[in-house]
Order: sequence, then structure tokens, then C-alpha cells
Amino acid sequence: MARAATTSDVFNAIAEPQRRQILVLLRAGERPVTELAQELGMTQPGTSKHLRVLREVGLVRDREAGKQRLYGLNADGLRPIHEWTGGLEQFWNDSRDRLDRYVQDLNDSQQEE
Repeated sequence: MARAATTSDVFNAIAEPQRRQILVLLRAGERPVTELAQELGMTQPGTSKHLRVLREVGLVRDREAGKQRLYGLNADGLRPIHEWTGGLEQFWNDSRDRLDRYVQDLNDSQQEE
């Protein structure tokens, strides 16, 4: 089965490590493409292509500010990722709690000996 195009699916779009890094950089606030490219060690056209994909799937928004275009995170676009990872977070929290209880039970039984 063929994968969905990266421009139509949030999860395919963030499968690319450089796009995830762009999202991390944008957590601090809006930034121009030139600044993002420099931080990533990429060319401006390469960074622009990644930003276009992120914008098309709704993870990034842009606005004009004078002669430059600023890119920032789009909270609404991040919602599907947050909801999906939230379920996994609950799984890991439950697993960690079970492990903590198991270790505590082992410690208790060793102290009784």
C-alpha cells in the first residue's frame, strides 16, 4: 500500500527529522526562513520546502512582517499529534507505575526475610 503524500498527512510530514527540528525551533516563537536555515545548517530553498509542507498540513502558519515572512507554530494543527501522543504517554505512565509497584513489592519482601 502506498503512503499518503507528505503534504496531506500530519504524521507523514513530521516523519522527516528536519521538519521536526523546525517545529522545535519554532517553539521559541516566530522566525524568518533565513534564521531557521542557518540554525539547521540547510540552504534557504531547502528550508522553505520543509516549511511549505508543514504549512500545507497546518502545523505552521506564516505572516508577512515588512520585507520578510515569519513562521510560527499553529497550535490547532498540532492537536492530532498531541492527542495521539497523549494516549502513548498514558501507556508509559501506567507501565512505569506498575514497575514502581513491582520494585516496591520486591523491596518489601526482601526486608521481611
